[in-house]
Amino acid sequence: MKHTKSLLMAIVACIAAVAFGTTSAFAAVTVKADPTIAFSAASATVSGGNFSGLGNIPIFGNLTVSGVATYNCFNPSGNFVPGQNPVQAQSGSSGPVLLPTSKNGRATVPDITATVQAPPTPTAKQVGCGGGGSTAWTVVLDTLLATSAQFVVTQEGATLFCWNYAVGGSPTGTRC
Repeated sequence: MKHTKSLLMAIVACIAAVAFGTTSAFAAVTVKADPTIAFSAASATVSGGNFSGLGNIPIFGNLTVSGVATYNCFNPSGNFVPGQNPVQAQSGSSGPVLLPTSKNGRATVPDITATVQAPPTPTAKQVGCGGGGSTAWTVVLDTLLATSAQFVVTQEGATLFCWNYAVGGSPTGTRC
């Protein structure tokens, strides 16, 4: 019984040491430079952030973008009219990108791009064709625009840092 109790105490102590070590490792990670973003039509590209205190543990970045799609309307006679209502585009993601790290535990964000996609073709009414949105109108995609983005940095599945960006906002965004 005494041996079992000692063994149990040793296991609890080991788990606590591992948990404390992991927490301490994450607490040591610092941002040396915020990543910046550039929006261009349907895409956004984040780059340039710099982190230290990573140790030898891989770090990943994931950029997700949201935006809008605009459409043109063509009536049965073939006359063109711009749609009146932008439609939410399908968000796009870069997927997790391994950030290159140096031997001294530093990482710099390379160019990471994500692009919004066209949604399923909306109806003429959704786009605002012909006032009442007659079903006789043909809807054709005009533009896709990325309007906002979020960049998340993770290590061992835990979120270390997060930034939100918006078209026309600060290129360094705001922390989530």
